[in-house]
Amino acid sequence: MSMDMEQALQAFITESRELLEDMELALLGVRQEQDPSDAINAIFRAAHTIKGSAGLFGLDFIVDFAHVAESVLDRVREGSIAIDDDVITLLLACRDHIGHLVDVAAAGYTEADEPLQAEAAPLLEGLNRLLDGPAAPVAAAAEAAPREALPGGSLVSAAPAEIQRSADHWHISLRFGSDVLRNGMDPISFLRYLNKLGTITGIVTLTDRLPSLEAMDAESCYLGFEIALRSDASKAEIEGAFEFVLDDCVVHILPPFSQVAQYIELVGNLGVADDGSVLRLGEMLVQCGSLTRRELQDALQRQQQQRWQGPEDVPLGELLIEQGRVEPPVVQAALERQQQVKTLTAPQSREGRPAEGQSVRVDAEKLDRLVDLVGELITATATATQAGQRVQSAALQEAHSMLNSLVQEVRDSALQLRMVRIGGTFNRFQRLVRDVSREIGKDIVLVVQGEDTELDKTVVEKITDPLTHLVRNSMDHGIEPAALRLESGKPAVGTLTLNAYHDSGSIVIEVSDDGGGLSRDRILAKATERGLVDPGKVLSDDEIYQLIFEPGFSTAEQITNLSGRGVGMDVVKRNITALRGSVSLASQPGVGTTVTVRLPLTLAIINGFQIAVGESVFVLPLESIEECVEFRDDTGHDYTELRGQVLPFARLRVLFSVPGTAGNRQSIVVVRHGTQRFGLIVDRLLGEAQTVIKPLAPMFSHLRGISGSSILGSGQVALILDVPALAARAMEQAGAAFEALGATQF
Repeated sequence: MSMDMEQALQAFITESRELLEDMELALLGVRQEQDPSDAINAIFRAAHTIKGSAGLFGLDFIVDFAHVAESVLDRVREGSIAIDDDVITLLLACRDHIGHLVDVAAAGYTEADEPLQAEAAPLLEGLNRLLDGPAAPVAAAAEAAPREALPGGSLVSAAPAEIQRSADHWHISLRFGSDVLRNGMDPISFLRYLNKLGTITGIVTLTDRLPSLEAMDAESCYLGFEIALRSDASKAEIEGAFEFVLDDCVVHILPPFSQVAQYIELVGNLGVADDGSVLRLGEMLVQCGSLTRRELQDALQRQQQQRWQGPEDVPLGELLIEQGRVEPPVVQAALERQQQVKTLTAPQSREGRPAEGQSVRVDAEKLDRLVDLVGELITATATATQAGQRVQSAALQEAHSMLNSLVQEVRDSALQLRMVRIGGTFNRFQRLVRDVSREIGKDIVLVVQGEDTELDKTVVEKITDPLTHLVRNSMDHGIEPAALRLESGKPAVGTLTLNAYHDSGSIVIEVSDDGGGLSRDRILAKATERGLVDPGKVLSDDEIYQLIFEPGFSTAEQITNLSGRGVGMDVVKRNITALRGSVSLASQPGVGTTVTVRLPLTLAIINGFQIAVGESVFVLPLESIEECVEFRDDTGHDYTELRGQVLPFARLRVLFSVPGTAGNRQSIVVVRHGTQRFGLIVDRLLGEAQTVIKPLAPMFSHLRGISGSSILGSGQVALILDVPALAARAMEQAGAAFEALGATQF
């Protein structure tokens, strides 16, 4: 496979996965639409595009299955098949199967294995049942049919169920006008002439326009044909066979899949007209051979008519795809080539930036490499800055200041490239909620809020599994069955909410349900039974709820597919902690439960604040710091009073066993994590610095209170503090004193 085709295949894989996501969302929401026609059309277009594009690469195992699904969707569009829950469930399963087939293609295989064929069998049976036909084999090729003679002695296959495109066959759809016979034309003569351009390998005679015998006019033509032609002729030459009846017939010519691949390659060599201007889209498609002049003129006239009928201007490429004139990958290739030529020939702006609205797909590994290089640049800049400070040159220090500013802009731009909307992750749970609801017999709806909130793609990739468990847990444990909800005055339908927002340099994700809430006494009894809590010990509600995250803890009385095995919430906490995040839980009996996950925006580079204890340097995320004040009132307790409020704190020297003794002057850094506020006692404040986060070696990964490391400009290693862990430590140390003081809120 050539490099261009390999890139095109990767583009097909990516586009197919995006279309399948859109297809799933449309299927899940189609019943909620007052007018579902737009959603149904979107579902059909997704299946049609995947089928057509798969054929370009000879992926017949995708084409064959998608074709059957597309046929059902076409009936749904027509209204002959009702879109009920059973149909949606079947189509969702078909969507999953197509996704599995795309994964097979992505792995480099050209056919499905036996397990996938077995997976397809019941789906095809269900689809064919909807089509009122027996279950057909997946293979598209029809069995050999009897052969019959056309006038003139040419032999073609008798009509199969339908004519299918393939890698080496043109598909010609021909509908003669009613006046063809009156004008002296013989429809069969066109077939004879067409046979001279190649070999007609299949014909279907269409009789759907035949009237009753009483209404039939002997001089009118009611015929149509679907033709499979093997030929080396161009599209224009094939269209020329119908030159004398083009004004009185409808003809659509679809090229072989192999020909479409050639169109894509030819488009790559076009773009500039003889006068130096950029070729228009229609002209590019004509020159590469995928569109004829007549088809272009018809499309332009149609575009003009639609422009008169409404305010929206339909793009030519979209119109050609809708009419079936040109395959979507060819139009996409032409548009991309057109944009490339515009970029190369257009004068650059003063800043050298492309025009607004342009976008380009970049491999994620390249973005990761860019961020890594920016991290190295930050470290090198810090080293140069420290060296410049020793020289005591004003000019050099000014240059370093400008360099630092530019590096920070580069850093922000590089990190922004990795930011993605969390809405894509949230929307995946629509399917999960639907499937689990049916499995456990509860009616639950998912409400998504804050879907435009952005965070690092690496965080998104690693948070999906923990969120999945939290969603499942809320549905199984949190939301009651409909009968119990009605008894307590709630609506029968339960509500699960996913919400995301930014707060103090972090992203907060909330998983909430309107269920029965947690049973405080039940959790405490189970924890006491397992030896997690001493009998008779008094715990606050928050402390009791945190027991849920202990390994092996479960209050489920029965083991199900979703819960009761004692494995889950502890893993959720461990995975979130590994992302330098924290998880907390709040619940109100009879009202519901909310699990709050707090995560850093990025795992690569942060704005840090450097502090020192003895000779050791530590880094805190700048966004988590409220203020720094001189620490004087050292009474030996793990709390102090700051502006009339009790502030718990932790001594970093004691916490990390830093050698030496504290100096005469110490500072307390006031840190906020969510609703928690605490202090850290340090020797010196070193100031702000861009910080490149390096992971800890496996042997140090168990250290509590440390989330990573960074290399300073001096070459010294600084430890990055884990704010959630330090917050918990400070609260633990000061807990007894707070109870004695009667303090319950900080």
